Amino acid sequence: MKIDAEVQVGAPVEAAELSKKAEEYGFDCFWVNETKHDPFVQLSLAAQSTRRISLGTSIALAFTRSPTTLAYTAWDLQSLSAGRLILGLGSQVKGHIERRFGMKWDAPAPKMRDEVLAMKAVWESWQEGKTLGYHGRYFRLDLMTPFFSPGPVEHPEIPIYVAGVNPGMCRVAGEVAEGLHVHPLHTVRYLTEVVRPALEAGAAKAGRKGRAAAAASVFAAVGETREEIRNVREAYREQISFYASTRSYRRVMELHGWGDICDRLHGLSTKGDWGRMPSEVTDDILNEFVVEGTWDDIGVAVKGRYENLLERVRLYLPFDGNENWKRMIEGFRA
Repeated sequence: MKIDAEVQVGAPVEAAELSKKAEEYGFDCFWVNETKHDPFVQLSLAAQSTRRISLGTSIALAFTRSPTTLAYTAWDLQSLSAGRLILGLGSQVKGHIERRFGMKWDAPAPKMRDEVLAMKAVWESWQEGKTLGYHGRYFRLDLMTPFFSPGPVEHPEIPIYVAGVNPGMCRVAGEVAEGLHVHPLHTVRYLTEVVRPALEAGAAKAGRKGRAAAAASVFAAVGETREEIRNVREAYREQISFYASTRSYRRVMELHGWGDICDRLHGLSTKGDWGRMPSEVTDDILNEFVVEGTWDDIGVAVKGRYENLLERVRLYLPFDGNENWKRMIEGFRA
């Protein structure tokens, strides 16, 4: 199992120094997200500041870009980083796609499958000089003249990680991608009973050997003292109440018999009654979602919970370069 770092930058330029620190501390991958800044700009800066560490998006939005646009950007970043890119893609939700980006919303799992396969067809046409001819449900690509082809690169194999929560998207990841970004709102039971079987079913459908890697950001309550740990744990109570109020994540709650709590949270969220929502998340619920410990032992705790379930893990805390992260890495490696 690999240990990764994820950042939440205030400005894209911060990715340069933070990626350098992450590499120095011994992390396996440096992940950036797409919330307030373009993830590909961040990774371009990180690629210039590092030499070893993998560089990934967790996630970049797929449905706001065409497969060919994504293909060009990833191809250039793969060259810039000398083969260290992991392209993480997510669908976002309908409201954001339609109202924040002004794009058309389609059924997410089949469209993600089509987008990934179309992008891989573009890469194949560049690397092998083949005629582009992809005809899918949502995308038809059959024009790529030499003038617009960047040609082959030294490291043409770019791993794709698809973000998924429910079985449909997890099956798509197992079928057409190299990995799955597991949502932070997960439990060991959900990984065992839902995520892993869906990944394996997707792989079987495509006749693929092995299984797609699962990478997850985990709610880690960490600090120097019990009080610090408790404060982070309480912050997660609020975060979990927010996530669980979204019906897309109901299946995770339902598996544990908490469907009624999910419904109550959704009702409170529609009324804008955010202050009452955390009280619906009991300590029993927190224990299923949150792993806790000091900086010296959180790495051991995370590894103990997720070994043999995840191939990659990172804390649901933005990496800030603090030397406490070194202690976490040392415990994890030990």
